[in-house]
Amino acid sequence: MKRHATSVWEGSGKEGKGHLTTQSTVLSETQYSYSSRFEDGIGTNPEELVAAAHAGCFNMKLSFVLGAAGFTPEKLETKAVITLEDGAVSKSELTLTAAVPDIDAQKFEESVRDAEKNCPISKLLDTEIVVNYTLNN
Repeated sequence: MKRHATSVWEGSGKEGKGHLTTQSTVLSETQYSYSSRFEDGIGTNPEELVAAAHAGCFNMKLSFVLGAAGFTPEKLETKAVITLEDGAVSKSELTLTAAVPDIDAQKFEESVRDAEKNCPISKLLDTEIVVNYTLNN
């Protein structure tokens, strides 16, 4: 399987502007700029997209891990916070709130740790990954 996205950038790093388009067209010439990346400007940015990818990948992997153990989650909600320091992603912190009927705390923690280490985006990121979680049953 291969997926793709395209970036177009015009101008200098600070004054320029660009847009992103994904294969699925969920992003279609979606703007990004210095302002949307380093300030509070309108548009997206690479770190926001990495956060979305990590949260989504982690939730899906956790769902598969739980399913293999005989559990079906009612809801997995994960917020990812990407930290950019000194020109590098230094951390991805995931905060998970989960509703998984009939699972005990130990089995749930094992499942979370499996997903943390084995979702493809976690494997891609060469950085510290932290997962905080709450299990609501």
